[in-house]
Amino acid sequence: MRASRVLKLLMMLQSHEKVTAQALADACETSIRTVYRDIDALSAIGVPVYSEQGVQGGYRLLHGYRTRLNGLSAKEAETLFLAGLSGSAQKMGLQTTLADAQLKLKAALPEDIRHEADRLQSRFLLDAPNWFSDDETVTFLPELMTAVLDQQCISMRYQSWKGERNRQAQPLGIVLKGGQWYLLAKVDNDIRTYRVSRIDSLTVLEERFERPKDFNLTAFWQDSLRRMEALQFPMIAEVRLTALGVKIMEYVCSSYVVNQAQIEPMDDSGWHSVKLPVGDTPHACTELLRFGVELEVIGPPTLRLAMEELVSSLSKIYQ
Repeated sequence: MRASRVLKLLMMLQSHEKVTAQALADACETSIRTVYRDIDALSAIGVPVYSEQGVQGGYRLLHGYRTRLNGLSAKEAETLFLAGLSGSAQKMGLQTTLADAQLKLKAALPEDIRHEADRLQSRFLLDAPNWFSDDETVTFLPELMTAVLDQQCISMRYQSWKGERNRQAQPLGIVLKGGQWYLLAKVDNDIRTYRVSRIDSLTVLEERFERPKDFNLTAFWQDSLRRMEALQFPMIAEVRLTALGVKIMEYVCSSYVVNQAQIEPMDDSGWHSVKLPVGDTPHACTELLRFGVELEVIGPPTLRLAMEELVSSLSKIYQ
């Protein structure tokens, strides 16, 4: 619609000292000729917009001119919470909405604060995905976003480790963790966590639900992480680490293992006695092997024996 386009054009002029006609056309997804007409329309209603010719030319507003026509829509206000995570907003289908919200917010700021906001935006970037990993395919993220916000029930087909499952659920929240998207949903009076990339099909139903008043997304997720970590590392390994082994622990182990590790002072032989949480025996052997010669497994006996057998097998390969 022309009204929203002209308003967006005005917000851009207000948030920049000078803007070219091409930049305005690109931002408003229209032609330069249409921009010319919109500029004429602004001038006709008394907006002090001026043009400057030449290579460095463009359009600008009279210095100090402000307009109050920068109210955010409800959707734009919601997406401001994703500011700095443009990739996340794009996957949710909210990239354009977020850009419009940020433009309106910037236009509402005093000039000195607006310059500071530009300076911060040019110096800080939040990059959510893990290193050396491709983006997940999350086909149904925009639909889930809508269902969560509108409190609509969903029907989905999900690939769990037990096989394919059909679920009807009440979506309560979406979490981005380490580049992976998770859906928290109420199913059969129990709140469960689902990997969004494992959803094969999804239907947003007309049926609506009441969100539990005592449900706190952040608190529930943090509690889930603690329980998940405890289940993932059920065993305590007794090991010896060299000084280098202790130093590289933060690069080899997860933050949970590092924080839970009990490290004794170095003994006379130059080793530290350490107790640290590990997974089941096969998983523990794989993880501890990453320390190389900087670690020796002391116990439990079953873990030490498994480690001896693994090292022996490796030795035969390289003989």
